[in-house]
Formats: sequence, structure tokens, C-alpha cells
Amino acid sequence: MRHGKKVNHLSRQSGHRKSMLANMACSLIEHKRINTTVAKAKALKVFVEPLITKSKEDSTHNRRIVFAYLRNKYAVSELFREVAAKVGDRPGGYTRIIKLGNRLGDNADMAMIELVDFNELYNGGKKEEKKAKSRRGGKAKKAETAAPAAEAAPETPETSSEETTESAE
Repeated sequence: MRHGKKVNHLSRQSGHRKSMLANMACSLIEHKRINTTVAKAKALKVFVEPLITKSKEDSTHNRRIVFAYLRNKYAVSELFREVAAKVGDRPGGYTRIIKLGNRLGDNADMAMIELVDFNELYNGGKKEEKKAKSRRGGKAKKAETAAPAAEAAPETPETSSEETTESAE
């Protein structure tokens, strides 16, 4: 029984498992998204999120700690430069797992794991929506500002209609 066992061993010995997770983390940092099985994606999420948190504070000590896990200096430099700059204000949850279905050969559950801040399809629309929304307390202010705007609005179409008639002649 697995009572109280928090680590998914992924049917591998510890050295193989650590190397595999380090390689997958380097690929995730380099390509910003990878396809793998659901079990490996969940294990990778637990492995890589603390490293991304460490990268938010760029110090020699943190770089050495992350390098001990990843063992790839190019991945470490990209993590501390590009990834840390994008996730600087995020308090956690740097990765997203999207289930894709089953693999054709062995029917394994497949998933895509990606860095959240590098997906422009999801992030572009959400940031604009948050800016467009207002708080409930702002309704009274909107009514006050709408009245002067309504008075100014009829003047602009009249001037534009005069300009169009003059340009037509």
C-alpha cells in the first residue's frame, strides 16, 4: 500500500526519475510547452514550480540551487532571464496542464504542460477583460460622467456632417 507516500515513482529508480524530470523541466523552460503523459506532467509540475519561484530572486545562491536540479546552464540562464521576468508578479501556479486524450499506441492519458504566462491566447483576452470591468462602487461615478459626455456627443456628429457636406461639394 502507498499510505502517506507523496512522490509518484513513475516506475523508475530514483536516479532515472531525477534525470528524466530535469530533462523535461529543461525542455519546458526552453519550449514553454511540452506534450507528455498526465502522470509525468503532474510530477513535472511539482518539480519545476519551486524552481520558478527561486528564479524570481536573481542571486548566485538561487542560481546554484536551480543548477543543481536542472544541470543545464542554458536552461538556468533562460529561466532567470525570460521566465522570471514574466512571472515576477504571479504568486504561484506557473504551469497549466491540459489533458489531450489517449495515445494511439498504448492508450496512455496524454497532456500538455505549459507555462501560463507564455500563452498569448489565454492571457491576452483576460487582461483586457479585467481592465474593462469596473467595481460596483463606480456606478454612481459613471452616471455623473455620462451626462457631460452625452451633451458633448451631439456636437461632434453635427460638425462631422457639416464637414462631409462641404467635402462632397
